Amino acid sequence: MSSNSLGTIFKFTTWGESHGVAIGCVVDGVPSRIPLTESDIQPYLDARKPGQSRFTTQRREEDQVEILSGVFDGMTTGTPISLMIRNGDQRSKDYGEIQNLYRPGHADLVYDQKYGIRDYRGGGRSSARETAMRVAAGAIARKILGPSIIIRGAMIAMGKDSIDRANWQDETITANPFFCPDAAAAIRWEAQLDAIRKSGSSIGAILEVTASGVPAGWGEPIYDKMDSELARALMSINAVKGVEIGDGFAAAALRGEENADEMRMNNGEIVFLSNHAGGVLGGISTGQPIIARLAVKPTSSILTPRQTVSRDGKDAEIITKGRHDPCVGIRAVPVAEAMVACVLADFKLRHLAMQI
Repeated sequence: MSSNSLGTIFKFTTWGESHGVAIGCVVDGVPSRIPLTESDIQPYLDARKPGQSRFTTQRREEDQVEILSGVFDGMTTGTPISLMIRNGDQRSKDYGEIQNLYRPGHADLVYDQKYGIRDYRGGGRSSARETAMRVAAGAIARKILGPSIIIRGAMIAMGKDSIDRANWQDETITANPFFCPDAAAAIRWEAQLDAIRKSGSSIGAILEVTASGVPAGWGEPIYDKMDSELARALMSINAVKGVEIGDGFAAAALRGEENADEMRMNNGEIVFLSNHAGGVLGGISTGQPIIARLAVKPTSSILTPRQTVSRDGKDAEIITKGRHDPCVGIRAVPVAEAMVACVLADFKLRHLAMQI
C-alpha cells in the first residue's frame, strides 16, 4: 500500500490499523529547537477522541500519545519525530458476523478487489481511527505556524439544518458536543441526533475551517496551489465527499461584479472589501482569512438492514453492529483543523526555503 504520506517539506506518514496493537505516524521536516512535549499534542487528541458524549462512538480510547523519537530535552532535534498511540478498547468480535460481507458505503469491497485481503475488524487501515495521527501531526504543525495563525473549525450544518450565522459565537464552539458556533442550533441538533441514533441510522454534516493570520504569498501558482493542496488534504479525510474554498459552489450563481473581491488603499496598505475567494488567489494566499468547507457523508455503519453481497458472490442482508458515530462530522472537526494546519506548515517552510 502506497500513498500514506502528505506534504513536501513538512511531511507526515501514518501507520497502523483500527484494531491493531497501535497506530502512529512519523513527522519529517520539522525544524530543530522547537519546544515540543506530549502535553503540546494531547489537547488536540482529547478534542477528537471517542466516547466523550452520547453523540459519538462509545469506544473508550484514552488516545495517549507517546513521542518515540525526534525530541531531546523537550526540544525538536530536526530529525524525524515518531509518535504512537496504543489501541486499548477493541471489540473485534463485533465484526465477526460480517467478516464475509461487504458493508455498503465502506471500503470493504474495493480493498478486497485491490489487495485480495482486508481487515474486517473495524475496517483496518480504512477506519477513521487513523485520523488520530493526523491530529497529532497537526499539533506539531501548529507549533511551526506559531500563535499568530489561528485555525478554527466548526460544524455549520447537520443534515438539512444549518446554523444562523447571525448567532455565531466563537466561544460557543467548545461549549457543546457538536463544535457548533450557534447555541440555538446545538440545542436543536441534540434532539435530532438523539432520534437518529435511537432509530439505528446516521446523518451527514458540513464543517467550516478558517485560518486567520496567514500572510500573503504562501502557495504555488500552478499545480501546488494553496487551495488545491487544502482540497486534497481535506478530501482525504474519511467520509468527506466535497470540499469548497471561499464561496465555492455558490460562486457559480454570482455575476462577475459580485464575485470579484474589490480592493482599496487604507493607511498605505491594500485591503479587500470582501472575501469571496476564501483567502486564495491564483493558488497564493492573499493575507485574508483562508476559508474551507467540507461535506461529510452519513456514517455508513448503521443498524438499519441494508442489501449487500458476500465474498463468495451471494446476495445478503447486513446490519453493522458495534459502536459507531451517528454523525461522524462531529469528530471530524479537529481532524479538518489538523489537515489545514499541516498544509499551512508545509507552505510556510516551502516559502522560507525560497528566501534562502
